[in-house]
Amino acid sequence: MAKLRHIAITVPDPEAAATFYESTFGLERVYKSNFGVLMSDGTVSLAILRFPNNETAGDERGKDFFGLHHMGFVVDDIEAARKKIESNGGRYHMKVPSRQHSDTEEKFRDPNGVVFDIVTEEYANKTWYPKAKQAD
Repeated sequence: MAKLRHIAITVPDPEAAATFYESTFGLERVYKSNFGVLMSDGTVSLAILRFPNNETAGDERGKDFFGLHHMGFVVDDIEAARKKIESNGGRYHMKVPSRQHSDTEEKFRDPNGVVFDIVTEEYANKTWYPKAKQAD
């Protein structure tokens, strides 16, 4: 089975975005180039990119395309994570509308407007990996 290796986002200021993810989630900077900063949690990498001179690594979106649909983080404590996100410039976005009153992902936006969600490991295990957990 394939494993997720990295998520790439494009932003106006890779350095500022790297500082947000470093301060908020403890990601480590592992590489820097003219195009951006590569960060990692030790398992999955986050490439934070800004393409100069209308270059977009071979796609048609153009130099002013910024973003990604969303990405997710597993956290130990939802409330502590929420406070840290907001103290580092992130803001609450939403819960999945059909699940407003249930235990679900809480979605936020980083300072560039990129959407991400946070969940506990317990929620991730019962929601995303229920068959694997049943086999344990």
